[in-house]
Amino acid sequence: MDTVHTGNVSLQELSFESFKKEVLTDYRYACISREVSLLGRKEVLTGKAKFGIFGDGKEVPQVAMAKFFKPGDYRAGYYRDQTFMFASNLVTPEQYFSQLFSDPDIEHEPFSGGRQMNAHFASRIHNENGEWLDLVNRKNITSDMAPTASQMPRAAGLAYASKLFRNIPELKDLTHLSNNGNEICFCTIGDASTSEGHFWEAVNAAGVMQIPLAVFVWDDGYGISVPVKYQTTKGSISDALQGLQKEPGTNGIDIYKLKGWDYAGMCEVLDTAIQKIRDTHTPAVFHIEELTQPQGHSTSGSHERYKTPERLAWEREWDCNKKMREWILSNELADEHELSEIEIEVKMLVKEGKQHAWEKYIAPLKELVATTAAHLSKLVTDTPGVEEIISQLTAIREPLRKDVMKALASALDIAANNRSYAEVNAYYQKLRVDFANIFNTQLYNEGGKATVSVAGVEATYGEEEIIVNGYEVLNHYFDELFATNKKVIAFGEDLGMIGDVNQGFAGLQKKHGELRISDTGIRELTIMGKAIGTSFRGLRPIAEIQYLDYVLYAIQTLSDDVCSTHFRTIGQQSLPLIIRTRGHRLEGIWHSGSPMGMIINALRGMYICVPRNMVQAVGLYNCLLKGNDPGMIVESLNGYRLKEKLPSNLLEYTVPLGIPETIREGNDVTIVSYGSVLRIIAEAAEALEKLNISCEIIDVQTLLPFDVHHSILDSLKKTNRILFVDEDVPGGAAAYMFNKVMEEQNGYKWLDVAPRTITSKAHRPSYGSDGDYFSKPNVEDIIRVIKEMMGE
Repeated sequence: MDTVHTGNVSLQELSFESFKKEVLTDYRYACISREVSLLGRKEVLTGKAKFGIFGDGKEVPQVAMAKFFKPGDYRAGYYRDQTFMFASNLVTPEQYFSQLFSDPDIEHEPFSGGRQMNAHFASRIHNENGEWLDLVNRKNITSDMAPTASQMPRAAGLAYASKLFRNIPELKDLTHLSNNGNEICFCTIGDASTSEGHFWEAVNAAGVMQIPLAVFVWDDGYGISVPVKYQTTKGSISDALQGLQKEPGTNGIDIYKLKGWDYAGMCEVLDTAIQKIRDTHTPAVFHIEELTQPQGHSTSGSHERYKTPERLAWEREWDCNKKMREWILSNELADEHELSEIEIEVKMLVKEGKQHAWEKYIAPLKELVATTAAHLSKLVTDTPGVEEIISQLTAIREPLRKDVMKALASALDIAANNRSYAEVNAYYQKLRVDFANIFNTQLYNEGGKATVSVAGVEATYGEEEIIVNGYEVLNHYFDELFATNKKVIAFGEDLGMIGDVNQGFAGLQKKHGELRISDTGIRELTIMGKAIGTSFRGLRPIAEIQYLDYVLYAIQTLSDDVCSTHFRTIGQQSLPLIIRTRGHRLEGIWHSGSPMGMIINALRGMYICVPRNMVQAVGLYNCLLKGNDPGMIVESLNGYRLKEKLPSNLLEYTVPLGIPETIREGNDVTIVSYGSVLRIIAEAAEALEKLNISCEIIDVQTLLPFDVHHSILDSLKKTNRILFVDEDVPGGAAAYMFNKVMEEQNGYKWLDVAPRTITSKAHRPSYGSDGDYFSKPNVEDIIRVIKEMMGE
């Protein structure tokens, strides 16, 4: 062994004793992690934990990797990285087991408050007020996800942020967010998951952008039961990636092959390779081969079912912990006695951590059972059967909150006439609220940075009326925004040089810089990843998806990652990004879709804004920028050339979320819609006025949230008739709006006739103006349906 890196000093520069101490510390971390895996599996199989997935077999490469993980760096990983976390001093065995037991106390389980399965870690990035912390002087962990390869887009974004911090002059003074872009994103992924498109798109994007991304591929030869020969061309991800290898005078990536059991060899290569990434922003893939999986994929099955006896024997012989132990002995860094002492000490440490975690988890539950039994005992005298319910509840050795709630509900069902019913029911209702606060909060920000709390500010206009095209409203706004808010960046397909296909950013790249307003390739997943990573690091990205139809390419990343981050970190991480897109009324199958029903149901955790014009869009941009929540703004595709008055307070004007606007007063029927279709509705309303039918038109403005003050109900109370119009397929957003008003707002109570919906047809729109007319809601359809309603 030539060098082993520790912090900023190579081991060749250290004394033998320091060298020995460093190596034995690493071995100790590897032993801790292995013991956690072994004991964790037992806890699952005995029923104390629900499910377990562990990082055994990957310990040695992870302690090697952790040696180069510095304050300011970021990790975007997955559920095999427990050793890395132990070696980085970011998790203790006790905390690990608290998560395995799903302890909802954030003091015990600081990563997700029991909301994530085991080995899914996170670190706090902002304080209680939503202000970003000093991320430069801490090791940063982005909240882990289980969907395969889903960490890849965000990893590219986290690394891309370093490029921005290094190269945008306006960001240089944000020293709590970056040290001149020297931060690396460490990304980990299992070899089988490199088959996913997310991996290839992210690696290609990294090679194009030249960003400090270090991707570690843990290769144990299998994807659950499927061997690598069925997963990867040439049976090797590093061989398959060779065309991306960076050469002199080109962009690309560096590729390294390392043996996962070779502690010394990995440390030696990583010493220079990681520093190169940090200095030059050249991304790299580290293919860590010949790893093992001693306990199989997870607690849900046994790997003996699909591995041959020969493979199992090889895994026992080449286990990385075993090989590191042999290497230590052969190099006389320790003897058997010293290593045995470490191993015995580790077993006690992990066992004690597990026991402390269990005691902290179970004690409040047993106390809850005792308190509940005391309340239920008040029902015993007058209600036969309650005593048995109490007996069954108190007999449960390892009770859950649901056991308490089931017992209370069962007892209250049979004790309606008991004199203590009200008191016990009050206790039950209190628990419902308490447990909702534990398990059902923080989908969105709830504190000072809650976007729904942003107040509305009316648009104002100067004495001289200025009429411009809709796209010019946006252009003026974005120009002022970028001139005054240095944290705002924008990127997307055709956004930079030509200023987007509808000219909202025309001329602004040249004025504000190629990195602040930039073009991307056609790769929606990594556009989303750039938004995730840059927002995580304290910037305010506006990420463009050119057409609403293409949001489908990004729906997985938006749904699984963006929408759940605040929830799954119990409010410790926020992603204040804006997705800018456009849709409606463009002709043809591929540019005129309106999958709003899919979007609003898949993207709970984002705010979905649907402005009818560009002035309204400006107000919604401002509103989202004042909060810490992610949002999507769907601009009206056929509104860019329509004339609008230019406000004089472009940066102050805000449209509050969840507040519909009545854009036409009427008495006979309420019509509810949003976006471009409102112009068709307005035309129909003009025609109906001539028939003495008075229409009230309500623009919902946002679908998530929807009409938070139930103002649509006020309109329905006046008209007693309601029609929902939408360009989505039948059962899509129109059905969503129908449900909100009819069921949640109890609108059915105020109906004189059956409510109606008008939607597009179930198929994609046919091409041409006739295709648009017969595929989507049209003026004549609206007139006909409303006349039918008036005739009932």
